[in-house]
Amino acid sequence: MKLVRSLLATALCLAYASAVWAAEGPKKKNWTAPAEKIRAQVLADEIVSQHPELISVTFHGVPPGLEKVYTMFAGSFPDRIGNPDDPDDVDIITKGITIVDPRWHRVNDAVKKFVMMVPLRDAAGENVGLLVLAYKTPSSVAKSETEFFVAASALRDDLKQRIPSYSDLFKPAR
Repeated sequence: MKLVRSLLATALCLAYASAVWAAEGPKKKNWTAPAEKIRAQVLADEIVSQHPELISVTFHGVPPGLEKVYTMFAGSFPDRIGNPDDPDDVDIITKGITIVDPRWHRVNDAVKKFVMMVPLRDAAGENVGLLVLAYKTPSSVAKSETEFFVAASALRDDLKQRIPSYSDLFKPAR
């Protein structure tokens, strides 16, 4: 009987939590992408197709014409485009720091990965946003934190040659 009560209490708690989450709805977007594909999305698609060691690539920053609206504006998860950035994303964008995130002991991550969060740079070498690269683990390109850092930095530095300016990332793709 105690087991039945315990199971019933657990079920009620889960039902309540689900109802609360459903009432809150999905994360509120802070930006809407234009109807046409932008250049940054083409770059994200190309990077993923050319780098099988990656799970995902995302671009973050403040869309032109806005102030302090930090958002994901392109990447492997189209449904997440327009989601507000987390504080660590904003730190990378505003301070130009890099975060090496090996995802140790993350039991809620469905897929094992190693995440690199690096400042996005334009052709002039200026920090203009954030590039998040999620690598598969084990990885074909890196085994240590240093190797992931080197791989992500090289990918970012190759990419910067294709970014004449930050605003070009938001232009319609050709």
